[in-house]
Amino acid sequence: MAAFNERLASEFVKAGDSVDVATFTLQYPNFLFPGKTQYSSGSAPTSLHIVRRVNSVNPYNWVKTGSKIAEDNPDVVIFAYWMSFFAPCFGTIAKVIRKKTNAKLIGLIHNMTPHETSIIDKYLPPYFLKSMDGFIALSDFVMNDVERCVGEIKAKVVSPHPIYDIYGPQMDRVTALEKLSLPTDYNYLLFFGFIRDYKGLDLLLQAMSDQRIVDSSIRLLVVGEFYGNEEKYKKMEQDLNLKNIVWVSDYVPDSSVGAYFCASDLIVQPYRSATQSGVAQVAYHFEKPMVVTNVGGLPEIVPDGKVGYVVNPDPKEIADAILRFFQNTDKECFLENIREEKKKYQWDILVKKIKDMLATM
Repeated sequence: MAAFNERLASEFVKAGDSVDVATFTLQYPNFLFPGKTQYSSGSAPTSLHIVRRVNSVNPYNWVKTGSKIAEDNPDVVIFAYWMSFFAPCFGTIAKVIRKKTNAKLIGLIHNMTPHETSIIDKYLPPYFLKSMDGFIALSDFVMNDVERCVGEIKAKVVSPHPIYDIYGPQMDRVTALEKLSLPTDYNYLLFFGFIRDYKGLDLLLQAMSDQRIVDSSIRLLVVGEFYGNEEKYKKMEQDLNLKNIVWVSDYVPDSSVGAYFCASDLIVQPYRSATQSGVAQVAYHFEKPMVVTNVGGLPEIVPDGKVGYVVNPDPKEIADAILRFFQNTDKECFLENIREEKKKYQWDILVKKIKDMLATM
């Protein structure tokens, strides 16, 4: 999320706008956070004015933050929203800004309904949503969710998630494998990102037990921090007698992301539910074909048979798609199509659509 916000802010600056970024002093209380750290290991970008200001659980801070932002008399305030937990915080900040300024308040909705729902998802979001003047979503699937919660929306933008082009240039496969100390005589699949149940890693592990894959030179890189029951997946590996899995169960710094994508032949996202996908946009940047499941907004991003395959969240279908990729002659065709398709996902397109919407408000 921080990477998205920084990249969007940079694009506004590039377009000639003055931008301040208000980030968190506390994003989640530790008891609600399943990972190892809430902080990036990289340096803050020197090209942006970023202030650590927002405490997600302190109502006094919400009022203070809203007042501080209002002092700058902004034209527009964009709230990057992705879960109901932040609705009271963001909603209060927005109400304070509205009381003190004429700023247009825009909700940039990454997820309207979380992948793992709870009772707060019914009661908290309206407090935030009703304080917004307009909405941005990164897929039709998400905007439909917003409209179900809000009703008719007069000011809205749907624009695909832009490419994550912040992880450095492409490198050749052999160089990437050497950087990661991986042998070069295998073909590699990549499952990348935080490991949560909705992402369907268990389906992919079952697919890796398909005898056709077991007998092949295909290996799976599972790269990401566990946000759930790690033992569940390690037990599956043992029960299925899998010898073709490479685990990298840590937070991956930005400087290493490119090597994992460039070392891999195919990116696999076996999700049970989805909105859009940041992982897909990293794959586009590094020009890697994908296998995704037919859930949420994923089919909008990965045209089936053009830049990869769209399958049902079923182990056999996932295995069939993986084998089809390595056995058929789709690779070169995919590469040409990826280079064309990725043109749709430039950051300046999103900024222009936002500005066009603002001009009508």
